Amino acid sequence: MKKVIIAGGGPTGVTLALMLVQRGIAVTLVEAASDFRRVFRGEGLMPSGLNALSEMRLSEILEKIPYRQLDAWEFILGKKPLFKVDEPIEADTQPCTLVSQPPLLEALILEAQKYNHFEFIQGVAVKDLLKIDNRVTGVKLADGREIAADIVIGADGRNSIIRQRAGLKLERQPTSMDMLWFKLAANPRFLEENIFTAIGDGENAFAVFHGVEAGKLHLGWSLTDSKNTANSSDKTKVEWAQMFASISPSWLAEHFINHAESIEKPIKLSVVVGLCPSWHTPGVLLLGDAAHPMSPIRAQGINVALRDVIVAVNHLVPALLAEAENEEIDRIFSQIQQEREPEIIRIQQLQKEEGRQHELLPKNLFLRKIVFRLARLVNKAIRLSWIQRQKKMRQGVTRVQLEV
Repeated sequence: MKKVIIAGGGPTGVTLALMLVQRGIAVTLVEAASDFRRVFRGEGLMPSGLNALSEMRLSEILEKIPYRQLDAWEFILGKKPLFKVDEPIEADTQPCTLVSQPPLLEALILEAQKYNHFEFIQGVAVKDLLKIDNRVTGVKLADGREIAADIVIGADGRNSIIRQRAGLKLERQPTSMDMLWFKLAANPRFLEENIFTAIGDGENAFAVFHGVEAGKLHLGWSLTDSKNTANSSDKTKVEWAQMFASISPSWLAEHFINHAESIEKPIKLSVVVGLCPSWHTPGVLLLGDAAHPMSPIRAQGINVALRDVIVAVNHLVPALLAEAENEEIDRIFSQIQQEREPEIIRIQQLQKEEGRQHELLPKNLFLRKIVFRLARLVNKAIRLSWIQRQKKMRQGVTRVQLEV
């Protein structure tokens, strides 16, 4: 039986491990963290990600863990509504769904542990790769253990150790946006209707919605320049509440002021966006953020990663079950990249275009004045343009279907 080592116990690594062991492939999954309760994990599943879970017959697991659907998207400019779009945006699709990753990952691991040929090593990092004649043949763990395998798959995120040790290059795209991610007490309006609300005044902007965690609003504050970033670290809870309130409609501004003490210390999310020219080297394949870290715009990371898993399973399972030679497996790595890369490139382009829309107002005073005067007069056109830009990011650019 061929053996696979997967580094990284996030959605990419865990779903891939489960898909492989269900099809008779021996898998060792290595996760550096001692549990799944990371400080920050993305929660947004778009129709493309929900469809990928359905293809993998994992939708029932989703029903057993905490989740919360979005009811709508709303944009507020200068404290006044610009437009609103109800979920689901497209006919015959599921609404964008927020899912709590830790219980999802734990449930998937429990499923995988039903198979004797699955091994889960948690709380120990991969330190290096083992090689024979320029081919990777396994991994060396931080505790000194060495584990041999026929292939090693790096699903260990944007700062992938597997990518670094394999000598695979990540070509980063220039970005001008970092974010501060806050949690604070929920407002009853978000319980009645969970609306992803984007608020801006032309210079400052944030998005707020009710996450999966009961009674908690999530708020992402955009940091668009170094001065903004530097000044943000010194603000008190009250000062942040005043900042949020200063560009919010009255009902939300009042909530921020009244619940200032509930604002938790923010997490700084440094945005890394890029693409590896090659996702593989002899014995190694990268998937998910390890191969193509995505912008946070429209929550694409988990969704495209799940689609990576389906394509990888389609190609790898027949070859591994047939005991294919190393050269054939390496060719399959190339086929996986060729199939997935066009969608990744296009979605990163769409994210970049969407990001430019948000950058125009802060950089152009004249444009801000025009938009504030005319936006509500042409909001139907703006709304339609926004909907059209979202569709391919929500549904995916290519058709992805599990075939094995």
